[in-house]
Amino acid sequence: MFIQTEVTPNPSTVKFLPGVEVMASGTVDFRSEEEASKSPLASKLFKMDDITGVFFGSDFVSVTKSNEADWELLKPVILGLMMEHFVSGLPILNDKTKADLPTDETIQNEDSEIVIQIKELLDTRVRPAVAQDGGDIEFKGFEKGIVSLALHGSCQGCPSSTMTLKMGVENMLKHYIPEVLEVRAVN
Repeated sequence: MFIQTEVTPNPSTVKFLPGVEVMASGTVDFRSEEEASKSPLASKLFKMDDITGVFFGSDFVSVTKSNEADWELLKPVILGLMMEHFVSGLPILNDKTKADLPTDETIQNEDSEIVIQIKELLDTRVRPAVAQDGGDIEFKGFEKGIVSLALHGSCQGCPSSTMTLKMGVENMLKHYIPEVLEVRAVN
């Protein structure tokens, strides 16, 4: 097994590509050792002192380190843990966790036409680009012209995330959906 690495716009996050499916659907973002207990791999990674975030995408794992840590020292250990995990055949998530994954992105019967349009644009135009950088964007709500979005993975805490939201996502949504007045990041 060969695991590739890619830098992301966030200098604290590296994207690891194991060459196998990581998540069949959806994404999961772990920001603490307690949250990571839902995943055998994330638990192992959080045992390392300098790991502050683990994010699972469809075919990648983004790992975030503390500002003081050095990637040259962390990468070999992370690669070893990931290789061991994927070769062992252990699941990415515990069985119970799979049932608890959020489904905010799926279009619901009660969604308004505007919310459906927002979710479709996020899913088809924004999410693929954000995933290339090792992250994800999650729809949280639409009220009084304001779209609330949460950033995950390498996007969370990234120095360019505000510009991505305002210049990229907000401008695109305003272009296609005149009712959108603003995009705001939420936790």
